[in-house]
Amino acid sequence: MKDKLKPKHFLIFLSCALALTLFACGGGDSTPASKPPPAAQAPSIAAQPADQAVAAGQTATFTVGAAGTSPLTYQWQKSGAAIGAANGASYTTPAAALTDSGAVFSVVVSNTAGSVTSRSAKLTVTAAAGGAPAITTQPAPQTIVAGQTATFSVTATGAAPLTYQWQKNGAAISTATLSTYTTPVVAAADSGALYRVVVTNPSGNVTSSTALLTVAAAPPPGSGTDVVTYKNDLARTGQNLTEKILTPANVSYTKFGLLRTLTVDGKVDAQPLYLSQLLIGTTAHNVVFTATENDSAYAFDSDTGAVLWKVSLLLTGEVQSDSRSCDQIVPQIGVTSTPVIDRSAGAHGAIYVVAMSKDASGNYHQRLHALDVTSGAELFAGPKEITASYAVNGGGTTTFDPSQYEERSALLLLNGVVYTTWTSHCDSNPYTGWIIGYDETSLVQKSVLNIAPNSAGGGPAIWMAGGGPAADSSGNIYLLAANGVFETTLDANGFPSLGDYGNSFLKIATTGQTPSVADYFTMFNEVAESAADTDLGSGGEMLLPDLTDSTNTVRHLAIGAGKDTNIYIVNRDSMGKFNAANNSQVWQELPGALPGGVWATPAYFNGTVYYADVGGTLKAFAVVNAKLIATPSSQSTKAFTYPGTAPVVSANGTSNGIIWTHENINPAVLHAYDATNLANELYNSNQATNGRDHFGVNNRFISPSVADGKVFVGTQTTVAVFGLLP
Repeated sequence: MKDKLKPKHFLIFLSCALALTLFACGGGDSTPASKPPPAAQAPSIAAQPADQAVAAGQTATFTVGAAGTSPLTYQWQKSGAAIGAANGASYTTPAAALTDSGAVFSVVVSNTAGSVTSRSAKLTVTAAAGGAPAITTQPAPQTIVAGQTATFSVTATGAAPLTYQWQKNGAAISTATLSTYTTPVVAAADSGALYRVVVTNPSGNVTSSTALLTVAAAPPPGSGTDVVTYKNDLARTGQNLTEKILTPANVSYTKFGLLRTLTVDGKVDAQPLYLSQLLIGTTAHNVVFTATENDSAYAFDSDTGAVLWKVSLLLTGEVQSDSRSCDQIVPQIGVTSTPVIDRSAGAHGAIYVVAMSKDASGNYHQRLHALDVTSGAELFAGPKEITASYAVNGGGTTTFDPSQYEERSALLLLNGVVYTTWTSHCDSNPYTGWIIGYDETSLVQKSVLNIAPNSAGGGPAIWMAGGGPAADSSGNIYLLAANGVFETTLDANGFPSLGDYGNSFLKIATTGQTPSVADYFTMFNEVAESAADTDLGSGGEMLLPDLTDSTNTVRHLAIGAGKDTNIYIVNRDSMGKFNAANNSQVWQELPGALPGGVWATPAYFNGTVYYADVGGTLKAFAVVNAKLIATPSSQSTKAFTYPGTAPVVSANGTSNGIIWTHENINPAVLHAYDATNLANELYNSNQATNGRDHFGVNNRFISPSVADGKVFVGTQTTVAVFGLLP
């Protein structure tokens, strides 16, 4: 067995065991035990939050001073409710509103030993300068067609900042927080919705009146025909190929006649225009538009004769222009040229009109007006005063004088620009050939071209018997210049050396910044014809559709005729310019085809050109291999007095073609001819007994309009409406 502990060793063991609680046995130093930490001190408020007074829209800051064992935490309260993220020794409120006045703010200060709540500090809010919001312009009711958007707006005053919240049927609209709100595209189901806005600032809020949205069903596509420009299209063909009501079978005096006359306050020299199913308010109307030499513009319901609106184009203190000692437009000059319509311009569509006037100081004015088609209200900050200047050879400029011109040719709307073209008063010098374009949505002048800048005021002007400049799909404009200066000395490119284009076909390029004459044709005897006042520009041009010649080549052609009795056809791709010996460079010339001379415009239908000369018949010239057959295929038995007639066409595609003409006798006469045989007169307004269809005193240079089963013709005091009899 092992040895027992010796006494000495036992004593050492016992000593170590007794000392274990205080010391470590064995080698090395020993460490005394730690003292316990002192007790934590609970928080206390050393500095209480103070009451605050601010103006509405300002912020208030509350601060507390606290003592106690760290870390201290803070939770601010407003009227006993904790404020999220308000966890510092100071708290700054959001911008205060009047409704915050009287609220109390306190803070709970905490640590591990406890918490303490400060006193409640009171917030007083007084009204800010400017006061609570007030609405000065309430949102207006809106009526639109399904598929459009509506815009509501409000105007309010009061202390800044103003905030807005729009509501639909009482519910807030997300993101609709501006003074104006535009709806998404609406459907018929949205009709009857109510819109209002709450306007708020620190001093309070106000709710607007409620605006009603009315949504009308959109007219069915293809439900009607629009006539928005002279002779129906930019080619000036005179064709309406969507006429499904009037046919050679029902246009006779037993079935067709005068339905009503629309009384106006002056001569109607412009061709009436027409929009089908135009929504005015909540009602769709078939609307005929006209303008008078009394400087008035009208919109009529063509089915009832009701005046939808009438506006004067005169400014305060003005009257219509006098005749300027010329017998072209008598006894006064107001609106002479045919307007043009863009159904998509503005909120509802716009009609563009040029009006001449005279102010109390004897100054003359020419202005371009853009009118809302539903109300006649001026659009785009109009009207626009027409002014222009153009550089002349050798330096300097020539300036447009409104007293020396009238806008006789129809307006042209091309690629967003409204083009005006200007003629003189009876060749009264000085005058030149102005073409001035304006942006259709701002009326800012976009371009100026003068086709006789160096003629010393000797023309040519642009007249065309009221016909409008034509345009092709490439943006080129075509017109006929009247008699005037032409330089037979040509530059290196074959153009007149000083840029004066009397008695010429013109092709004007518009794709660049500045319009320019891109090509032209002038007859060899221009100087003699201009000296004799035998001008080409007494008639208007027309673009023919693409035609294939005998070599199977597609040709792009234009046709025109004037006082010299000839018909000219030019190749628009190479017009021929000037040859002093003859006209061999022109595509086709038919000498003497129109013996009385032309003061009118032609029409085209189904491969046939229709022309009427002064004192002559209405003639049909067939087109074969891109050229006219010289002998008419048919002609009317009726001869037309001065100024001849400017025919238009109605048809359903290529069938049921009818040629409509106006006769300048008293009373005026409307004629309808079978397009396939002009010897077959279908109707004239003298046929019915007892003057049933007499419609007014004759007027010169009138072209009818045909749409949706009705024919519209202007006179000196009315617009006549013809159609199938009840």
